[in-house]
Amino acid sequence: MGGHLGESIRYGVIGTGMMGVEHIENLNRLDVAVVTAICDPDAASRDRGRTAVGGDVAVFETHEALLAAGLCDAVVIATPNHTHVRIVLDCLAAGVHLLIEKPLCTTVEDCMEVVAAVAAAPEAQVVQVGLEYRYMPPTRALLDEVRSGAVGAVRMVAIREHRFAFLSKVGDWNRFNRFTGGTFVEKCCHFFDLMNLIIGERPEWVMASGGQDVNHLDERYLGEQPDIFDNGFVIVEYPGGRRAMLDLCMFAEASRNEQEISVVGDLGKVEALVTEGIVRVGRRSDRSISERSVEGRDVAHVGMHHGASYLEHVAFARSISMGTAPEVTVEDGLIAVAMGVAAHRSVLMRRPVSLEEVLA
Repeated sequence: MGGHLGESIRYGVIGTGMMGVEHIENLNRLDVAVVTAICDPDAASRDRGRTAVGGDVAVFETHEALLAAGLCDAVVIATPNHTHVRIVLDCLAAGVHLLIEKPLCTTVEDCMEVVAAVAAAPEAQVVQVGLEYRYMPPTRALLDEVRSGAVGAVRMVAIREHRFAFLSKVGDWNRFNRFTGGTFVEKCCHFFDLMNLIIGERPEWVMASGGQDVNHLDERYLGEQPDIFDNGFVIVEYPGGRRAMLDLCMFAEASRNEQEISVVGDLGKVEALVTEGIVRVGRRSDRSISERSVEGRDVAHVGMHHGASYLEHVAFARSISMGTAPEVTVEDGLIAVAMGVAAHRSVLMRRPVSLEEVLA
């Protein structure tokens, strides 16, 4: 494995669609990174990846060929969700460091297989899950406030994402639950991960209401209508009566902030308005409210996620170079997927679903 402190890390990018290109653009701005290989089965995607690299790069159609070439110390997996498990296991066997785009896998069973494989891998092999919403500057500032004790003991977390519909992707794979894991897995694993990070514990049960009410209803792919949810509410209960709530709407383009995060404790409240890059802190003792802008802090490339992908790569490269544990583990990825699966099941069964039920 490569990546000693001060050395360049050779990266391969598996999957050069929209997110793969986003990763390449961020790696191009990372001093220790050089993209040496890319692969994608789609010719147009390969061309976009080659263009994004902007220099000499080996190009492959399959991840097996990329791994066999021995050109990479680290690999970014940015392929459709349902393909992750096989590619991850092959990359682990090849001994490269891994950054796996979210969600880790589409099912709890596949996630568990990956977790077991990582546990059996060499300790020096860094495997990080791409839950990059942790790294958005407003969200990081909110986390810093919570950790500093600004709200006291956390009691409630509320996250709202009001946004546009799912984008079109190669092969339209993101229109169907069987390929994505469902909207609560594909999209909301980010927010479930943030809930766990803020509260600091594994949840006990999930209760959700949701459906597909506006988006993609008039679309057909090989005669089949998409079945992904476009809205929902999710309540998550944690030990000690702490709770979190997600409000998701994917037909709310006319929103000033795509994401809003609120954390309330016994001493006060902190909230992040992610799109505007604003963090507010309120204190119960004197009812004071302070506000500051944090957008673009420590970010060399903003891209599609407010600089989060760049900061994610900084953290991943640091773990490789320093030989330290990843900041976002496969266990984190497993629990975020399990919460999404529980939420989807809760909608279908019209009842609360315990995490133990999903992980059994």
